[in-house]
Amino acid sequence: MTEVSTLGALAALIVSITLILRKVPPAYGMIIGALVGGIVGGVSLTDTVTLMIGGAQGIVTAVLRILAAGILAGVLIESGAATTIAETIVKKVGETRALLALAVATMILTAVGVFVDVAVITVAPIALAIARRADLSKMAILLAMVGGGKAGNVMSPNPNAIAAADAFNVPLTSVMAAGVIPGLCGMMAAYFIALKLKNRGSKVAAHEVVDVDMSRLPSFAAAMVAPLVAISLLALRPIAGINIDPLIALPLGGLLGALAMRRGRDTNHFAVSGLNRMAPVAVMLLGTGTLAGIIANSGLKNGLIDLLTTSGLPSYLLAPFSGALMSLATASTTAGTAVASSVFANTILELGVPAIAGAAMIHAGATVFDHMPHGSFFHATGGAVHMDMKERLKLIPYESAVGFVIALISTLIFGVFGLFV
Repeated sequence: MTEVSTLGALAALIVSITLILRKVPPAYGMIIGALVGGIVGGVSLTDTVTLMIGGAQGIVTAVLRILAAGILAGVLIESGAATTIAETIVKKVGETRALLALAVATMILTAVGVFVDVAVITVAPIALAIARRADLSKMAILLAMVGGGKAGNVMSPNPNAIAAADAFNVPLTSVMAAGVIPGLCGMMAAYFIALKLKNRGSKVAAHEVVDVDMSRLPSFAAAMVAPLVAISLLALRPIAGINIDPLIALPLGGLLGALAMRRGRDTNHFAVSGLNRMAPVAVMLLGTGTLAGIIANSGLKNGLIDLLTTSGLPSYLLAPFSGALMSLATASTTAGTAVASSVFANTILELGVPAIAGAAMIHAGATVFDHMPHGSFFHATGGAVHMDMKERLKLIPYESAVGFVIALISTLIFGVFGLFV
């Protein structure tokens, strides 16, 4: 089949970004971008569609696991378990270290399976109340939460980790474990940067504080059952050689968690809510698959390899660089990880980079630019703390710095030193 030119691949990315910036749904934006890229890249319409379908087919296994993970996410969010976990962590860490508490709370929520934007939205009411009492700026509390969310995202059973694990054919728990040290370093970086921002920007007004009713929420012990069961089942593969697929482990954890909270009758409600949250991600991933199909069969991949070769830089840098580039294009950790993994996994493996190292570095690289304004994360997190657009834009360099720390530490561990592989 004819190869798509580098110009065609770049056209696909540019058209996709432009359409997403114009509020076209990301899935449609990437499908249209892929179609335009194939034609501009010198491929016939029929072959372009074939490449797009092939790319989408490659992402289907990840989509199935992501849909199954919706039950766990639905249970954690709709039952109030996520709020309980966040509130408990903030109380344990203490308001004297409020920014650290917010970063840790958001990190743990994301790490146990809550979407990073939902984790920020969940912690935001607590953050606003603390910021009002401690006279902290909105920029400080939002960076602490976003940084904690990025950190938790690289060590979680979330869609991005599932996509990386599937593309490199490694256990999900291995990808999660590979993100722990980089994630912790990123969380601490977010905390120290947030400290510098605590008096910069607008402060929280009295009317923006909303009280959280803790009386109807589950206990901390019951709230932790769902994520602990899910992660324990996934951990049986590396510990005991028993392979329980995320397709089984994640929803089973959610179901047992609902029973532990005595909310068994609400299981269907939780499942419906979780499916509603995962469906847009699943559809977006099918769109990313079409884009990946064009890029994977284009000259762009070889161009990046040639660039690394001529610059004298090591070949393993292709992994974090491609993750960062695709997160910049899609403004999404999940889409960035999925596209980069689908396109570059085979090439990275052929270059001699171990599978887990490649998956970890792409995953970490995808946190560098996932907060750009053409993505939903940017707007959802800004809205959670009632921040205006101008101030929200000022936070982007600091968020990128946190993502860069995560990617840098991951690259040092798995690329430079080749540890744990």
